Amino acid sequence: MSTDIELAGELATAAGELLMTIRGEGLTGKELGKAGDQRSNAFLLERLAAERPDDRVLSEESSDDKRRLTADRVWIIDPLDGTREYGMGGRADWAVHVALWERGDLTVGAVALPALGPTYVSNAEPVAPQEGVAPPRNGMARVVVSGSRPPEFAQAVADALDGELTSVGSAGAKTMAVLRGEADAYVHAGGQYEWDSAAPVAVARAKGLWCSRIDGSPLIYNQDDVYLPDLVVCRPELAEKVLATIAG
Repeated sequence: MSTDIELAGELATAAGELLMTIRGEGLTGKELGKAGDQRSNAFLLERLAAERPDDRVLSEESSDDKRRLTADRVWIIDPLDGTREYGMGGRADWAVHVALWERGDLTVGAVALPALGPTYVSNAEPVAPQEGVAPPRNGMARVVVSGSRPPEFAQAVADALDGELTSVGSAGAKTMAVLRGEADAYVHAGGQYEWDSAAPVAVARAKGLWCSRIDGSPLIYNQDDVYLPDLVVCRPELAEKVLATIAG
């Protein structure tokens, strides 16, 4: 039987392979995104029911089963993070998120970047600097943000780091851009849910990155209200400056 971390990595990878197959079936745009969301979700739910039948699941693409609130183990999944980017065909900044919450905290996470190949899991193994999610650097520090919803304080954070802003698609892709060394910080405010950040945060924390709300408070999961609107992920030595800039 696979360990939880092995299972998370296997499921994220396999769902990503399925999404790549769907991408080659001739669908485009919103139709492609809808098919990817639904089929990846069905795959993950089926595998989790078979592999961990006693656990609960919180998924972006399924109705919320409130029995999870009294459960000891809850899988928090986003079957396709970055649906818009996935539907655009040539984009690589989308992901699959699989996380496990146990008795109060995240214990396991896996983020697959299927269009690039790797799946990152929540272990302490270092990640070599890579390129592919974000455009090549121009030598400056880099802060990644949402292209459609950049927070109003984002430019101030970039200025404080003597850097620049760069937009990247999914939350998983943005967090992995920091992990991969393509960016130094990721800041977000104004709209996310637990499934957007659970797996990326589990992986990032295990690799030694700073993860918190924009006020520096902890990210808390498996809540009745799954709205978790803001996030900071950065290299730990930058956390004090990033949070102070946001607070100012």
